[in-house]
This record gives sequence, C-alpha cells and structure tokens, in this order.
Amino acid sequence: MKDDDLPGLNFPVDIHSRTTKEKEVLLMKRVLLTAVMGAFLIGSISNLYAVGTMVSPKNENECYGYTDSPQQPWSKYRVHDPSRPIPKKIAVKPIKDFPAPPADAIVLFDGSNMDAWKPNQWKLVDKTMECVSGAVSTKQDFGAFQLHLEWKSPANFVGPWGNQGNNGVLLHGVYEIQVFDSNKINNYPDGSCGSIYGQTPPLVNVCLPAGNWQSYDIFFTPPVFEGDKVVQKPRVTILQNGILIQNNQDIYGITHHFKLPDPYPKAPKGPITFSGHGCPVQFRNVWIRPLD
Repeated sequence: MKDDDLPGLNFPVDIHSRTTKEKEVLLMKRVLLTAVMGAFLIGSISNLYAVGTMVSPKNENECYGYTDSPQQPWSKYRVHDPSRPIPKKIAVKPIKDFPAPPADAIVLFDGSNMDAWKPNQWKLVDKTMECVSGAVSTKQDFGAFQLHLEWKSPANFVGPWGNQGNNGVLLHGVYEIQVFDSNKINNYPDGSCGSIYGQTPPLVNVCLPAGNWQSYDIFFTPPVFEGDKVVQKPRVTILQNGILIQNNQDIYGITHHFKLPDPYPKAPKGPITFSGHGCPVQFRNVWIRPLD
C-alpha cells in the first residue's frame, strides 16, 4: 500500500522528496494512525471478552452475580442474577451406602480404568477420576437415560471463590448441571450446585461440606424435533444426595456463562462430559441406563 492509499490522511507519495518539516508531519500522522488503530483493536477485544459487572455478597443472605447480564425470556431474572432467591439450605446426612449399578446399566467408571472415556488429562487417584485440566467425555453417545455418579469436592481447597468445587456434568456434552461447593459459597443461584447452568436454580440446596462424597441421579430426555421445529424441549429430573432438586425441568438450550442459551443441537444422542476447571474434583461409581 502506498502512503496516499491511506484514507483521509493524504500522505505524500515520495517521503524522500519532502522537506524535513513535511517528514516530521508525515511521521506524526503515522504515529497517530497507529495509536488510533491500536485503541480500536483493544476496545474490540475488550468488548468481545467482557463478562459484565460482578457484585459480591455482603452477608450470608446475599450472593455473587451480575447486574448487566442478558434478561432471561422465560423468567423475570437476568442470567446469573444476584437478586434471584438463593436456594434454601436443607440439612442432609453424609451418605454411607451408595447404590450399586443395576444389571442393565452400562458402567462408565468403576475405579479400575478410564477405558469408557476419550483420551484426556485427568488421572486415576485412589480408584477415582480426578480432574486435572480440560473436560473428559465418554466414547459412547446416549439419547434418553438415567445417570448415576458420585463426586467429592476437595476439602480446604486453595483457590478463587468461583472455583470452589467447580465442575459440571454436561448432558449430551452441551447441557451443564453444575457441580459446586454451595455448602460454603453463595454463587449466583443459576450457577449453584444442581442448577441447569445459567438457566434454572435447584429447588433446594442439599450440598454437604467439601470432602464428603455426594451423588447425582439424573433422568434426562432429549429434545424432540419435527423437521427443524422443536416440539418438545429437553427435560431433566435430578436427585442430589437422594433429594429432589430439579423436577422434570425444561432445558432452554445449550448452556453458557453470561449469555442466553444457543439453539438445541439436532443430534439425537450425545456424550456424558465432565467439565475441567482446574479444581481437583473427584468422581467415582459412574453408570448409566439408556432409556430409549
């Protein structure tokens, strides 16, 4: 590109034929153009990755959240809204006996190996799957199902509040059921433990203190399409530690942080995925019963 191809600046074609003063003016114009373009790029990148204005709780009756996130069209709240009611805490006792897989279940993890899972960076620790980094997904895809899993958040974890016991169970790899230390931290309600992330809080908070084994029993039906039209939303019912926390609840789309859901994928089946946020959450006794 020649100097006078730059719009609006009218640079001289041959800088070497200019006087010293003209060269200084040309140099200043170039410096100005570089600064303007740099500021534009920085602003664009900042807008692209902006996540909004976070508010922090002042007491145990408040929670973290955002005041400038998108409005949910199915509720009167914003995504990650701190004004949304915090799920009531229900005292539960640590579970001593977890159910064994029924005869018709597919065992996804029994403590011996991770053969049912795609290659990943997680590790086997004391017959558990422990998160290191990155997500982990099953090799096999499933449609409708009953899923059982047990998890344990690390006790005395040193890290930011938002990563305390942080993980997730992604149904079909795209609909996240949050795993979080909600016994200790009041996250925004649609990001608390047992929530459909960014959409629907759990009915109650039945989290045990970190360091205890907890369980999910998840019953999921995928969306139903007629052509390109969704005639039935995906639905989920969840028991946490034996207590009902989601009751045949609609899922409104692919779950996200700080944004509205994306449209449902048309694939009739998908994997089971555990998130990877760097917190060493452990999983064990994972089995599934296909229901279609």
